Amino acid sequence: MALAAYRHLLRSTCIAFRDDARLLIAAKGSARQAFENNRPLPPSSTEALSGIAHAEGVARVLRHNVVQGIRQGESAKSYKLRIHEDIERGDNESIKMAGGAIPATGQCCGAQ
Repeated sequence: MALAAYRHLLRSTCIAFRDDARLLIAAKGSARQAFENNRPLPPSSTEALSGIAHAEGVARVLRHNVVQGIRQGESAKSYKLRIHEDIERGDNESIKMAGGAIPATGQCCGAQ
């Protein structure tokens, strides 16, 4: 089970970070380190099972929700998005149905 989760995570990192070698190497190293840290755990322990579930969740997010942007030119302010066949595509209906629970400030994420 852990080996399948590890392979799934590695495949997802390859898909999400295909053209960014530095980030791909870092993501694979992070995945390997996390699995190595949990190696001594018994396979049926709750810690091992929760680690496997976490790895599967991360793999799912990387495969379905991470879009890679590539800058167009050195000083350009535009990016080309690499949207592959696994990317989750929505129709904004959930945002429309929210009823304005979150006020729109016109600022970027994290801007004060």
